[in-house]
Amino acid sequence: MKSTQKWGLLVALIATNFLYAQELVNPVIKNFGTIGQADLATEKPDPNLTYNIVVDLATGEDNKSNLLFSLNNVARLINLHVMGGVPKENLNIVVAVHGGAIWSVLNNELYYKKFKTANPNIPLYKELLDSGVKIVVCSQSMFKRNIAPSELVKGLEVATSALTTLTTYQIKGYAVLKF
Repeated sequence: MKSTQKWGLLVALIATNFLYAQELVNPVIKNFGTIGQADLATEKPDPNLTYNIVVDLATGEDNKSNLLFSLNNVARLINLHVMGGVPKENLNIVVAVHGGAIWSVLNNELYYKKFKTANPNIPLYKELLDSGVKIVVCSQSMFKRNIAPSELVKGLEVATSALTTLTTYQIKGYAVLKF
């Protein structure tokens, strides 16, 4: 292959990459859940439906200075639906926090005392609450770890259990997602 052909091929490849490069967006949850613009998608959520979703949030992080990947997925879930054309008002999301994710719900003072770092999840919990997401914490997980309701991030609610929350919302017709 001649040198000019190689350069032409290289320029074509670079130009193609720019044409298909995704713009990163955060349509609702502005500081978390960044997604790539999906202009070429042919399968999209139905903007005429109401999406009732309950999220089983049980996966924690080993490194307590890291944001919960699973919690960030809740932000992505919201941003993806809105980017796909669903009005924010058509999203009803409930998050049931338990198991390994339970430490993420501690207020900053207690989190710092326990892990020697600030709770990186608090800003995301606040944004989710501000966007209308209902977040409940399993009282059974709290009990097993000696966590009092006063030690939770402000705005979070306490549920009888994650199990009863998940079954109740599933019976009400909510789709169940496990993160």
